[in-house]
Amino acid sequence: MENIGKILRNNLRQYAMLIALVVIIIFFQISTGGILLYPMNVTNLFLQNSYVLILAVGMTICILTGGNIDLSVGSIVAFIGAFTGTLIINMKMPMLPAILITLGVGLLIGIWQGFWIAYVRIPSFIVTLAGMLVFRGLTITILQGITLAPYPEEYQKISGGFIPDFLNFFGADFNVTSIVVGIILSLIYVLGAFKNRKERARYGFENTPFYLFIIQLILVVAVIMLLSYAFAEYKGIPIIFVVIAILAGAYTILTQRTVFGRYIYAMGGNERAAQLSGIDTNKVLFFAYVNMAVLATVAGIAFSSRLNSASPGAGQNFELDAIASCFIGGASAYGGVGTVMGAIIGALVMGVLNNGMSIMGVGIDMQMTIKGLVLLIAVAFDVISKKKSRG
Repeated sequence: MENIGKILRNNLRQYAMLIALVVIIIFFQISTGGILLYPMNVTNLFLQNSYVLILAVGMTICILTGGNIDLSVGSIVAFIGAFTGTLIINMKMPMLPAILITLGVGLLIGIWQGFWIAYVRIPSFIVTLAGMLVFRGLTITILQGITLAPYPEEYQKISGGFIPDFLNFFGADFNVTSIVVGIILSLIYVLGAFKNRKERARYGFENTPFYLFIIQLILVVAVIMLLSYAFAEYKGIPIIFVVIAILAGAYTILTQRTVFGRYIYAMGGNERAAQLSGIDTNKVLFFAYVNMAVLATVAGIAFSSRLNSASPGAGQNFELDAIASCFIGGASAYGGVGTVMGAIIGALVMGVLNNGMSIMGVGIDMQMTIKGLVLLIAVAFDVISKKKSRG
């Protein structure tokens, strides 16, 4: 029991958010009469919140560097929609070169903002606040106050398309590929978890008790297979879900398994100490904001594809959703604490709250109130736990 208590204390925020997500899902599943977990609704949950999930991954890196945030991402999403709309709809450019050019523009935006933040050392709040105004203004200038639509069908498939069912050889009435992918991912996760546990034991690191390890494996595999089943019962695996899964996996490896990832956490923990240990903190900060702009570009492409239009008002408050997802998912307001998967969990909490309350007919005013209180409680939890650990 003492070991369990120690494990829970060391991972309190992560476990708390996982438990909260499960409780929220169960509550809305009962309150909506089972509608929440309908296969179609589960798929729509990811499609509708894809931009938040993508932005939350990038915002996590910014916050880890020392509690920094990026207020410009919503305006960048709108600007990217206007830019791609101009290239694809007005100029009739093919989709692939248009997307590559757009990603290049996103990279330049990141370099521009990252330079002022990392090397001139203007506070990120000011630089990205300026970016929020600049890119919103440029969006209105490009679109001249009108909405561009529609995009070609192939572009719409980025956020509305599904992976073809390559493996349905027998005419099954469900998506076989989704189930097979779920099984493969489950096996990869189980093998990776055992390998990681073996490596930790070899180097003398403490492992969780074996029975808790098995419970964790069962829960994660159950979630993977339930999600695969939901996709299989509807139209299969959404293309945008694959993009999100790749991003989440890649950035988890970056932050948890690489030297540069340790630099990010070290800078967030104590920038001066990180500098004295030889870390180029300017480079780390520069990367965080270049990366954020590129991911905002990806989110802009995904959102315009989902909306099937480029609108001057797109992206409103997206930065707040992304920031809230990170803090709800366990990131510290002081920096140096948090995970990419925690931000994903936080974004799912926000998404399930939105979806569940909408199904129940709760008004937008109450939805905003409840989400604001959830964010306040999450950050208060971080501050109070910090004070207790110090005192």
